[in-house]
Amino acid sequence: MVLRLKDFIKKIRACKTAAEERALIARESASIRTALKDSVSSSHRHHHVAKLLYMYMLGYPAHFGQMECVKLVASSRFADKRLGYLGIMLLLDEHSETLTLVTNSLKNDLNHPNMYVVGMALVTLANVASEAMARDLAPEVEKLLGSSNSLIRKKAALCAVRVLKRAPDLHEIFMPRARSLLSERNHGALLAGLSLLELLYAQQPATLIEFRKAVPSLVKALKQLITTGYSPEHDVSGITDPFLQVKLLRVLRLLGAGNATATEAMADVLAQVATTMDGSKNVGNAVLYETVRTVLAIDADSTLRVLAINILGRFLAHKDNNVRYAALTTLLATVQVDGNAVLRHRTTVLECLRDPDVSIRRRALELASALTVASNVRVMVRELLAFLDDADAELRPTVVAHICTAADKFAPNQRWHLDTLVRVMKVAGAHVRDETVAQFVRLVTNAPELQAYVVRKLYALLKTDHSQAGLVRAGIWVIGEYGDLLVQPGAAPAPDDAEDDDNGTTDALRSVALDEDGPNEAEVVALLERVLTAANSTVVTQLAITALMKLAARFHEPAVVQAIQALLARYRTSMVLELQQRSVEYLNMFNLDPELRRGLWECMPVMDLACPPTQVDRARRCGAPVVADLMADLLAMTGAAPAAEPKMGTAKAIVDPLDLLMGGPVPAIPSMSTGSGNAIDLLGSAPTPASASPAIAASTPPALFADLAHTVMAPAVRRASLHTGPLVPSAASTGPSIGGYDVPHLAYESAHLLVQLTPTSAAPGIIQVNATLAHRGGVNVPVTDLQLLVAVPKSLKLQMGPLSATRLGVGEVGAQTFRIANPGKVSPVKLRLKVVYACAGEGVDKVVDFRFPESVV
Repeated sequence: MVLRLKDFIKKIRACKTAAEERALIARESASIRTALKDSVSSSHRHHHVAKLLYMYMLGYPAHFGQMECVKLVASSRFADKRLGYLGIMLLLDEHSETLTLVTNSLKNDLNHPNMYVVGMALVTLANVASEAMARDLAPEVEKLLGSSNSLIRKKAALCAVRVLKRAPDLHEIFMPRARSLLSERNHGALLAGLSLLELLYAQQPATLIEFRKAVPSLVKALKQLITTGYSPEHDVSGITDPFLQVKLLRVLRLLGAGNATATEAMADVLAQVATTMDGSKNVGNAVLYETVRTVLAIDADSTLRVLAINILGRFLAHKDNNVRYAALTTLLATVQVDGNAVLRHRTTVLECLRDPDVSIRRRALELASALTVASNVRVMVRELLAFLDDADAELRPTVVAHICTAADKFAPNQRWHLDTLVRVMKVAGAHVRDETVAQFVRLVTNAPELQAYVVRKLYALLKTDHSQAGLVRAGIWVIGEYGDLLVQPGAAPAPDDAEDDDNGTTDALRSVALDEDGPNEAEVVALLERVLTAANSTVVTQLAITALMKLAARFHEPAVVQAIQALLARYRTSMVLELQQRSVEYLNMFNLDPELRRGLWECMPVMDLACPPTQVDRARRCGAPVVADLMADLLAMTGAAPAAEPKMGTAKAIVDPLDLLMGGPVPAIPSMSTGSGNAIDLLGSAPTPASASPAIAASTPPALFADLAHTVMAPAVRRASLHTGPLVPSAASTGPSIGGYDVPHLAYESAHLLVQLTPTSAAPGIIQVNATLAHRGGVNVPVTDLQLLVAVPKSLKLQMGPLSATRLGVGEVGAQTFRIANPGKVSPVKLRLKVVYACAGEGVDKVVDFRFPESVV
C-alpha cells in the first residue's frame, strides 16, 4: 500500500527526536527508490514525487527523483504537470544535464490551449532557463507577449527578462512587443513590461530613444493611479498600487534624464504626486522618495527641485531611521545640484548629529561638511566642534578632518583659523593628522601679530593638559620658536573683536587664563621638563630638547640656562641613538660664543602656505636627483637670492614644515667653506670614511649641522628620491637610524609602481609605518584603482589608515600610514602586502612577503 503525502506528514510530525525523523525518512526513501525502479502507475508516481519534494524541503536529499519529475511533465494530466514543474524548479537548475530533456515538453506546453498550462511552462522557464534553452524557446515567448490574455502577457514578459539575461543578443526580437506592453491597462502586465524595458535599457542604452515615445502613455497611467479612488484589488494602505507607481517613476527617471521634451511632459504629474501623496505611512514615503529621485535626476525647473528637497527635509524629521538615512543620502548627492535649497534644512541636519544611530550621525556629518561654505563657516564649525566633544572614538578622526578642511578653505581671518585648530587639538589632539599640525605651524609663522597670542594660549593649555599628542607637538614647536615673546612683559594677547565672538571656539577655550605679564623663564623650562617626563614618543622628546636648545639661545638668566643644560645632559646616555647624538651635539654648542649660538638658533623664516610637494615635483621634472641644500632652502623661503646658483644636474630639496615637526634622517648638505674662518669649521666636521666615493665625500655634512638638518630635510628628500628612476641608496637612508627605524625599506617594485615602507617608533611596542607609493614613470599612463592591503600574523595587531590617492599620474606620490601593535616584541615583524592597481589597460594584483630588520620591534 502506498503511503499518501498527508499520512507521511503526520508521521514526520509525530517523531519525538531528530534521530527518529531521520530513520523514518531513510525507510520511506528506500521504499520510494524500490517503487520507482518498477513500473508504477501515474497516480502512484504522483504520490512518490510529492513525498520526495516534501523531504527536499525538510533538507534531505531527493535528487534521485529528477527523472520522475520529467516524466510527470510529459503527462497529459494537469495535476501531474503542476507537480512535475514544481519538482523541476526545486530539484534542477540551469546547469543540470537533465534539464535538456525538458525542452521539448516546455515547447509543447507553451503552445497548449489551456492558459494555466502555458502559465506553468512560462514560470518554469523563467526560473531554470539555461542559455541554450533560452535561445530555443525565445520565439515562443515572444509570440506569447502578444497573447490576448493579460495573465499570459505578464508571465511572458517576466520570462523574456530571464531569456535576455541568458542571451542578451536576442533583444531585437523583444523590442516591438516591449513597446506595446507600455500601453497596457492591466497593472500586472504593465509592471512586467516596465521591468523588461529597464533590462533592455541596461543592455542597449540606444533603445531609450524608441521608448521615449511612450512617455505620454506612462504619464497618463501614473496620473490615473494617483487620481483613481479606492480600488480593493490594488489598494495598499490607502494608496492604489504603490508598486506600479514606484516602477513608473523609475522608468520616467530613465526616460527624462537629458531630454527636455520628456521632462516637460512629466513635470506636472511629478508635482501632483509630490503634493498629493500621503506621507504619514511607509507606503506613501516610498512613492515620495522615488518622486524626489526622479525630480533630481531630470532637468526639472527650480520650483520642482525645491519642492523635492523640502520633501527630503520632512523626511529628516521622520521617526523612522531608515527614512532619515535615505533623506540624508539623497541630500548629500543633491548638494552639488542645488546647494542653496539644501542649506535651508541646515538646522535639521545639525540635529541629526545627535541622533542615537551611528549610521545617521556619520551621514549627517558628511552632509554638514558638504554644506559648509564661506558665509556659514563660523556657525557650522561651532556645531561640529560641539559634536566633537561628545563624538565616539571611531568618528573623531572624521570630524577632525572635516573641521580642519573647512577651516583651511573658508577661514574668515587668521585669528579664527588659529583658534579653531587650537580647539581641535585641545579636544582631539590624538586624532589630528600630521598635516594639520604642519599647517598650524605655517599659519603661525605667517601671522607675526598673533604669535604672542598663540604662544601664550598654547602655554596655558599645556599647563593644564599635555595628553593630546597634536597639541603637545604644536605647543612645543611654538614655545621653542617664540619663547622670548612668551616671557616678554607687556606682550598682551591679541584683542578680541566683535567679529571673532562667533568664531567657532567654545567657552572652554576662551576661559583659558592669559596672564598679561606672561610666565618667567624658569616656569617655561619647568613646563617643558614636565612634558619631557610625560613623553611617550621619541618625536615629542626630540621636539622638546630642540625647543630647549632654542630657548637656551634666547633666555638670559644663567640659572635657567644651567637648568636647560642639565635637562639636555639626561639624554647623553640615552638608549635611543638619535636622542643621544642630539644631546651631545647640543651640549657642545654651549662652548661656542653666545652670539654665534644665538645666530645658529634664530627663528624660522616665514613658511610658504602653498603645499611643499609641488616644489618637489618641479625639482623632479628637472630630470635630476634632488639634493638637500639647507642654506639655499632657507634663502628661498625668505625671498632672498642665494649666493650662488646650484650646479647643473642638481635640484634643491624642499623644506616641508611637517618634517620640521616629525623628524627624519638627514640628507647630504653641500659644503659651503669659504675659508679657514668658517663658522662650520669652528664646530668641527665629521670625518669622511675612506671608502666613500669622491661625490659622496664632497657633500658629507658636518656632524652637528647634519643633526640640525635632521628634522628639516629628510622626508622631502625621501619623497623626491622615489622619482629619480633606479633604486639607489638615498641620502636619507645613509643618515643615522635606530636599528632600522626611520629608514625607507623597499617592499615592492615594478615598471609602474614603487612601494617603500618607513617604520618609526610611535611608542613602546607600537610601530608606525609610513608607506609611500610612487609612479615610476615606466609608461606615460596614470596608475588607477590603486590599493595597498596589509596582513600581519595573529600575534600582531594592525590599524590601517586611508590611502591618500587611488590615482597617481606619472611621477606622483601617494601615502598611507598604518600602525602595528607588537606587545610581545616579536622579531622580525613580518607583513604580507597585496598591491592592486591598473595601468595601461593591464590589471595588476601582486602579493609579496616583507619583513623588517630584527631591530624593528
